[in-house]
Amino acid sequence: MNNEIDKIKEEIKVFNPKTLYDLKKFKNKFLSKKKGIIKFLFCKLKKIDINKKKILGKEINYLKKEVKKKILENNNLLIENKLENKQFDFTEPGEKLENGSLHPISIIIDRIIDILENIGFNTYENSNEIEDDWHNFTALNIPINHPSREMHDTFFLRKNPDILLRTHTSSMQIRYMKNNKPPFKILSIGKVYRNETISHNSNYIFHQAEGFYINKQVSFLDLKEVIFFIINSLLKRNIKIRFRSSYFPFTEPSAEVDIKWIEIMGCGMIDPIVLKNVGINENKYSGYAFGLGIERLASIIYNIKDIRIYLDNDIRFLEQFKSEF
Repeated sequence: MNNEIDKIKEEIKVFNPKTLYDLKKFKNKFLSKKKGIIKFLFCKLKKIDINKKKILGKEINYLKKEVKKKILENNNLLIENKLENKQFDFTEPGEKLENGSLHPISIIIDRIIDILENIGFNTYENSNEIEDDWHNFTALNIPINHPSREMHDTFFLRKNPDILLRTHTSSMQIRYMKNNKPPFKILSIGKVYRNETISHNSNYIFHQAEGFYINKQVSFLDLKEVIFFIINSLLKRNIKIRFRSSYFPFTEPSAEVDIKWIEIMGCGMIDPIVLKNVGINENKYSGYAFGLGIERLASIIYNIKDIRIYLDNDIRFLEQFKSEF
């Protein structure tokens, strides 16, 4: 096998391709996963005595590196030569480049970030979509018998202890508050998952944006002012907004926000129990939180009737947003 390796070393050393096609054949000859020489040598290695196997294994790995090095060197050289030898007609019309576009969900997320950063919010990113029970439920004052803790509402990955796909971005709020001292204004945005039937107005995956503010003497009036500012900035006009009394385990008092007859977001003053759970002095600090669904907001702004289209990757739909890019 040593003689075989020496011959291959020499072949690699003297290889001098004239075209990119020669280089492609060389690559296939040595690195093909099915019939490549390197693959063949590794297969032969299995039958060799263990004492020689380590030495020969290093030699074969060296060959593999040399082949890749040879390919890279010659590939760059051949491309440069091809460009140098190409004759250009400078009067020939250029190729038209198609403009891309952002996805409508990305457009709305960018808008929300711009609006809230303008009034002092910092964006908190946490890509971990797998959560435990404490961050997703318990710390948020969600009772043990709450429907959201059941299998029909949540995607559980493991039971006892419970590990699940997060059902809201409020778990990001808990993680931030637990590791930072107030005052702070934070915006968190991410994907969330619910065990829901897929239809024109519901899906198992969607995006949420959540803002929260913790400081001394924060009031519901502060929350209302921010809500008015966000909605009017997003819809780019003054619009009549209604605050309707509601219930959320993690806020008290709680409200849902409607524009005309459409519910657009939920909000409220953060429950003192939640502050206590994350180690914040509930007698010294107070705060508000609000959350909205990105898909719902995009559907209102762009008059989209079926939210399933956001995940279809239909180029005819996506091309309509080029003017927003």
